[in-house]
Amino acid sequence: MAVKRNGLGKGLDSLIPNKSVKTVEKSEKQPQTTVKKKNEKSPVNETMIKTSLIEPNREQPRKDFDEDALLELADSIKQFGVLQPLLVQKKKDYYEIIAGERRWRAAKLAGVKELPVLVKEYTDQEILEISLIENIQREDLNPIEEALAYKRLLEEFKLKQDEIAERVSKSRTAVTNSMRLLKLNEKVQQMVIDDMISTGHARALLAIDDQEQQYVLANKIFDEKLSVRETEKLIKEFKTPKKDDAKKEKDKNAFIYNNLEEKMKSIMGTKVNVAAKSNGKGKIEIEYYSEEDLERIFDLIMSIHV
Repeated sequence: MAVKRNGLGKGLDSLIPNKSVKTVEKSEKQPQTTVKKKNEKSPVNETMIKTSLIEPNREQPRKDFDEDALLELADSIKQFGVLQPLLVQKKKDYYEIIAGERRWRAAKLAGVKELPVLVKEYTDQEILEISLIENIQREDLNPIEEALAYKRLLEEFKLKQDEIAERVSKSRTAVTNSMRLLKLNEKVQQMVIDDMISTGHARALLAIDDQEQQYVLANKIFDEKLSVRETEKLIKEFKTPKKDDAKKEKDKNAFIYNNLEEKMKSIMGTKVNVAAKSNGKGKIEIEYYSEEDLERIFDLIMSIHV
């Protein structure tokens, strides 16, 4: 998949220090972005650090890494080396990765003992923003990871949705729609992560309030390989009972009431009307045509009672 860079990285430019890196033409794409921290007076020097002293940031948005893609990158690193230094910060006895975990993982697979790094200090918010923007640039985040990163910026760092949108150069609507995916059943979210259903399918399922029903329908979508359009139609039908079914139910009830009326007519010897309501309640009307007829009906009812 081609790396899209249109408009992205505006927030990253203001956070990562300037560093020029030699590039080598090859099939595997490694990051080549040259960025500069605002008001930076001098570039941060690149240094080599043992791979064993570098560890990933446990709070970074990306959790899943494609093993096949890592192996391809490892082969590229064996041939060309690591073209872009990792961005790290110093901890007590190790260096924590701010940007470049994928390169670090591939370098370990390639058996690289030392890696080029840029050592810099950042706040927790800046670290999250850099990781988020870098992964979005490379399209490395799955939709749920991206939504969780936005949620953390919103809740932990108190950013507004329009501020988040500006950081990652996306529309506010895109950020809002991304975070709405977190309202889905967790099992449905995992199906999105596993590419069993698309984000289009997932957004359609948000119309269903019952989370267990979301999961049932998600499996139906996967099993029957429904398109997004077919999914939307399915959910619309699920939420709106078919008119034919409602008509059949009404006709069935009318038949039952008419049958009861006929039976009571034959017993009473007069006209009987059953007036049913939609809530299951109703009333029975028995006609009489004279006082003698009323007494007859009364005696009949009383005899039934006795």
